[in-house]
Amino acid sequence: MSPCDSGALSAQPEALIALPRAFYARPVLIVARALLGMRLVRWLDGARLVGVITETEAYDGEGDLACHARSGITRRNAVMYGEPGRAYIYFTYGMHWCLNAVAEREGYAAAVLLRAVQPVEGIEIIAARRKPQPANLWTNGPARLTLAFGIDGSLNGCDLCDPQGSLYIAQGTPPPAEIVKATPRIGIQNVPEPWRSQPWRFVV
Repeated sequence: MSPCDSGALSAQPEALIALPRAFYARPVLIVARALLGMRLVRWLDGARLVGVITETEAYDGEGDLACHARSGITRRNAVMYGEPGRAYIYFTYGMHWCLNAVAEREGYAAAVLLRAVQPVEGIEIIAARRKPQPANLWTNGPARLTLAFGIDGSLNGCDLCDPQGSLYIAQGTPPPAEIVKATPRIGIQNVPEPWRSQPWRFVV
């Protein structure tokens, strides 16, 4: 069985509608903002974990000096150049996995980093995976999110549009515009301007 196959769909308690590929095949800034309120779905050991996406960051191609594609295609970032709606998962600082959704068109390396979610299903499992952290620290960062949801490099390249898979993004409820903020991205202090200050982080 592929890591992207859930093997547990017969136990699915409620049908969640996966976002279509056309959702991702748009400018990455639009996708990053539109992912707020959508639901990250992960089947893990026969159980379904769901979190509402509350924070994202956009990374826009080889011209964006904060983007992994700034030096062109590599083995690590190859998924970013592929089909929109795929999961780009990378290892950072020698200890953390980060989950991204590929955007734009094939051949153009853009992706949205999922920085935080609000857990709404599978709370007990998430709590057990994040012990002894308090609930407000379970999923409020890209590395915390992947730890809580059991996401690692084995899922790199998975189709986030496939509701039969073990990792996908489902339709949700977009938040009201008045509670969404756009700010500079986090953790890119060494990136030169204007990229360091671009307001490409979206947060509820």
